[in-house]
Amino acid sequence: MIENDETRSRLPDPLPAHVRREQAQQLVDERGFVRVSELRSAFGISGVTARADLDALELQGGVRRVHGGAVPAQSPGAGQRAEREPSFEEALGASVVPKQQIAQIAAALVQSGQSVILDVGTTTHAIARALVAREDLHDVVIITNGLSIALELENAIPRFTVIVTGGSLRPLQHSLVDPLAGLVLSQIHADLAFIGCNGVDLDGGVTNINLPEAGVKALMLAAAERVIVVADRSKLGQVHLGRVGPLSAFHTLITDAAADAGALKALREGGLSVLLAQAAQPRP
Repeated sequence: MIENDETRSRLPDPLPAHVRREQAQQLVDERGFVRVSELRSAFGISGVTARADLDALELQGGVRRVHGGAVPAQSPGAGQRAEREPSFEEALGASVVPKQQIAQIAAALVQSGQSVILDVGTTTHAIARALVAREDLHDVVIITNGLSIALELENAIPRFTVIVTGGSLRPLQHSLVDPLAGLVLSQIHADLAFIGCNGVDLDGGVTNINLPEAGVKALMLAAAERVIVVADRSKLGQVHLGRVGPLSAFHTLITDAAADAGALKALREGGLSVLLAQAAQPRP
């Protein structure tokens, strides 16, 4: 007998709904992002039931539904320091327009025939999309430790050659870290590197909330001729646990038009070149 969502939905649930939903809430809080497929496996339920559970939790204010699953309902607002590492899916829905504007500037810096390191993150994911949209680009080699980014770039093959670093998978960001990620990065020297982060500060430098990814980002610094940090306004003035490098290790910051003028002035005086994305003009 072939089992599908419809037939499975008629099977009795192994746990009462309220107990199952409490445990689902705990999983979301602990992991930062839980997929529908994970709830199906964890509780032996159908996809229909798993989605219904997440919908119920969203109505209760415990989670926020995103594509493929759910994230915690509470997320840090602009300018607030994150108390935990947001998942890729959670961050994907934040500051969408500024990230797209940053991505357009970043993609415009790439020329045909160049090699580019593209770090993991939602801003760099937007850069990948902007690069694919540039049909004039060809013979570009892109090295990334982000699985989502590699898949985004797949449509540009064979114009682009896409190299994935390898390494241990971090599900929260769909990123590859050591061991092994450093092995590939130690063997290359790229023309450009676009590095994402959680903080850019005059004294603290460029930092990240997660230590394994901060370590890979530091290796990317050493593997590129020109290093560009991409960060929306909420990252400026923030300092986090993992230091990627001092400001002097970076050539340029690309940020959005709403970034604090005082913070930008301090960064420029610290020797960092700043490219500012312009806010979209309203249609007449």
